[in-house]
Amino acid sequence: MAERERPAQRSVSLQGKHILITAGPTHEPIDPVRVIANRSSGRQGFAMAGAAAGAGARVTLIAGPVALETPPGVDRIDVETAEQMADAVMTSLPADAAILVAAVADWRVEPSPTKLKKGSGPPQLKFTPTRDVLAELGASDRRPRLLIGFAAETEKVIDHAVAKRQAKRADWIVANDVSGDVMGGHRNRVHLVTAEGVEDWPETTKDEVARLLVALIAEALD
Repeated sequence: MAERERPAQRSVSLQGKHILITAGPTHEPIDPVRVIANRSSGRQGFAMAGAAAGAGARVTLIAGPVALETPPGVDRIDVETAEQMADAVMTSLPADAAILVAAVADWRVEPSPTKLKKGSGPPQLKFTPTRDVLAELGASDRRPRLLIGFAAETEKVIDHAVAKRQAKRADWIVANDVSGDVMGGHRNRVHLVTAEGVEDWPETTKDEVARLLVALIAEALD
């Protein structure tokens, strides 16, 4: 596994390209006041959107519930649930590249119309899988030319990412270890998994990860 060095500053252009990006968590309602959620801040996805727009792309950013400002030049669609995010992705096609950074909830429940009361005891929740947007895009006849997924793992990071790329029919998977404070933090250390192998990148800011990825995306779409 090789470690990629930071590239020299050079002009990167995505002029004329439509880049579709998802970011942040999803919230799956349990009742009117409670949700299934995760710690994703949305910072990496928003950094990707800003870097792609800065390179001249038309960027559609589909954002879960986050408290972040929209990067300049980015068209933002706010959603809450995995179902809403999947619908927004499909509606936003076609795109030259889709970068699915969002930490979408894997499970949802049929929400109660009223608040579940503590005195009634532990609720009996029936979990069902949410829609798998990456897999849907991988199998779609409207599949973007470049399909990139993110994999947040706490163990066997590379193994899980390699398996995910193959199972979802993605071109690249960007994997990282979230057993620390990555989710919600400002820095990231990622591994780029492609058909050619695995690259280990040095820890850096999420903005720098975004700039490097956008440069590679521009090369791939050129």
